[in-house]
Amino acid sequence: MKRALLAGATAILALGGQTAHAQEASTAPQEDSSQAGEQAEAETGLADIIVTAQRRSESLQRAAVAVSAVTGDDLARSGITETANLGKLVPSLVVQPTGGTTSFFLRGVGTNSQNSFSENAVAYNFNGVYVGRPTAPAGAFYDLQRVEVVKGPQGTLYGRNATGGAINVLPKAPILGEFSGEGLFEYGNYDSKKGFLALNVPIGNVVALRVAAQVVDRDGYISDGYDDDKGEAVRASLLIEPSAMWSATLVADYYRQHGKGAGAVLLPNASFAVPPLEDRVSVSDPRARAAISSYAATLFAPPFCGGLGGFITSGCVAQAGTDGFLDNEFFGVSATVVGDTGFGTLTVIPAWRRSDVKFRTYLPGFAGDFSDLAEQSSIEVRLASNEGQRLRYVIGGFYFGENQATENFFRQGTISTTRFTPRLNTESVAAFGQLTFDVTSALRLVAGGRYTGEDKRQFTSTASGGLPRPVEPPLSAPFTGNLSFEKFTWKAGVELDAGPASLVYANVATGFKSGGFFVAQPPNNTFDPETLTAYTVGAKNRFFGNKLQLNVEAFYWDYRDQQITHIGGVPTGNGLFGQGSVTVNAGKSRIYGAEFEARFAPSRSDLFNLNVQYLNGKYDSLQTSNFSPTGAPVTTGCRTLGSRAANPGVNAARFFDIDCSGKPTVNSPNWALNLGYERTFELTGDLSLIAGARGNIESSRFLDANYREDQKQDGFAMADAFLTLESRGGWNLTGFINNITDEEVLARAGTRPILDFPVGTLRPPRTYGVRVGFNF
Repeated sequence: MKRALLAGATAILALGGQTAHAQEASTAPQEDSSQAGEQAEAETGLADIIVTAQRRSESLQRAAVAVSAVTGDDLARSGITETANLGKLVPSLVVQPTGGTTSFFLRGVGTNSQNSFSENAVAYNFNGVYVGRPTAPAGAFYDLQRVEVVKGPQGTLYGRNATGGAINVLPKAPILGEFSGEGLFEYGNYDSKKGFLALNVPIGNVVALRVAAQVVDRDGYISDGYDDDKGEAVRASLLIEPSAMWSATLVADYYRQHGKGAGAVLLPNASFAVPPLEDRVSVSDPRARAAISSYAATLFAPPFCGGLGGFITSGCVAQAGTDGFLDNEFFGVSATVVGDTGFGTLTVIPAWRRSDVKFRTYLPGFAGDFSDLAEQSSIEVRLASNEGQRLRYVIGGFYFGENQATENFFRQGTISTTRFTPRLNTESVAAFGQLTFDVTSALRLVAGGRYTGEDKRQFTSTASGGLPRPVEPPLSAPFTGNLSFEKFTWKAGVELDAGPASLVYANVATGFKSGGFFVAQPPNNTFDPETLTAYTVGAKNRFFGNKLQLNVEAFYWDYRDQQITHIGGVPTGNGLFGQGSVTVNAGKSRIYGAEFEARFAPSRSDLFNLNVQYLNGKYDSLQTSNFSPTGAPVTTGCRTLGSRAANPGVNAARFFDIDCSGKPTVNSPNWALNLGYERTFELTGDLSLIAGARGNIESSRFLDANYREDQKQDGFAMADAFLTLESRGGWNLTGFINNITDEEVLARAGTRPILDFPVGTLRPPRTYGVRVGFNF
């Protein structure tokens, strides 16, 4: 892979306004007259927010991009300290915990991350730095300026693995010449304790330091203590600004994550009775273990497990245990250097991150032991032209390198074990440019492109044990692999100022995610890149003196070779197959829909929010194969085309070829609706009371590409409420309750292999508590 001094733009994204209470400050310079105008607007209606989605400062309402943003204040008010709950505020976003990693889906585009080979199709960025493997994004959710969710392929300004969009988590930056601080303490049910402190310290006139820390300690939401949250994080940011011509911001962060981690529950199914979902019984709970043992004893087992003609015994199939744990550490260092060249602004962002992950999970219904040491380095450089000229541009490039040493060990009992030890190396380099040309004062044309080149190398050993071989055979001789990919992605669009407060836009944009490896002996252990072409039209409008905001967007996505990960049979050497994660290309799918956003501030004391999304996704072509070590048919909601022996003459294992063409894209509810209302009551000149409520309504969706009915989340509605007493002197007291009706909503679902029953992970139950905040 060619190394170049490339510049790079992982986009810092746009913002979307979610509140009319406070205006976010842009990190880019702004004209005083613009700021004054925005403040005047905020007095009479909705506050304006400056965004930098297209690498220039502009109002959110003037940015022709599909983006939602949540301010740090809104996150604190909502009690959101992790990405898993962002869907309450961004209806197009679905977040899935998958053991030690996190999977993101935007408008039906995402990846079910199931092992160390997996990469997301939605780019996750922290402080403007692309994070290749967001193992623990919760560690960044404190002292935030905002979180931005950009929808649709970001193949020009954002780049790597942004097929479905991008998530940007942006921490607060130091402020020159100001000594200030803030903090927040919370206590709630499940013995939930959260504490956050931040301090901003001026060092002379040109340097400022900001230090922030957070501690989270909460018991598990399900029995046996799983679904807990325990960790400590600290971040230090140093701003150096010797002149108005240039500045440098250095950021270092550390997060230690521990506890038991995400847990699983048995899902209702037609094969056997399970504990009620409302009891949130862990798969490791004696009640669940008894149900599994009784069911397993009715299943026919191959020789060496249940005996000739026998049935599966408890010693043959391992049950989930109570010894799951997380022991993870994450480090990061980055710098953002910004300089005025006279003809434009030069930005350079070098960064390094390291994750040291060790955990045991029972999310799939059996044990998975992971250790993963990954280091990444990256550099972005971009040059943006000055504003106020007819032709504006952003040019630059990006380099990303990652080394990963991993061991994954899955243990289902004497019937099946799988161990693999990938050593992965990835290098990605890109160059990009985007132009905006003013045809007239109201009409603009936009065009951009990005070239990406990526190399991947692996050095991996595998072992697959169980029937009819030893339980833990030695690792195979290492096998290697090399893959290279090149792709040019592009964007073209038009923007029209249809009125003083109305913008109409249309564009076509493309995205790309490189191919890669899955765990199997070569040559059948690779998958191809995926591509997405998005067609978008939209309009943004303000009416009635800036009090009413109506935005609408319609989109059609043409998705080709989508990467689908599922549990299947993988060759392990000597002509034998084991069970593991297989990634295939889906062929073709299409996704279309529309999103409508309304915000209404009839007075300074009232704020209404409504966001509705319609989504229709379908796989035009999707064929996979279910692997059965015992030869018994595997339950599926798709059409079974036939079966074939996996290891002829060796054991009973078979492949069942499955056709899921015509099925809806996973994690794609047809309808998703978020609505909210806040009312501010002025009690005295110093005190105010803020009452707020929000609702989240979604239609049904499938959570797994096997399309079993028992792995489908039915339509649901959830509601939250809060009451805040706020002082202009700098303190606030909040009482809150989330998921008021205590709905059981699935975050993920899968199938326990061999035994062929469904397991899932639930979103949080009803939670409530009090929160005290202060600032000075």
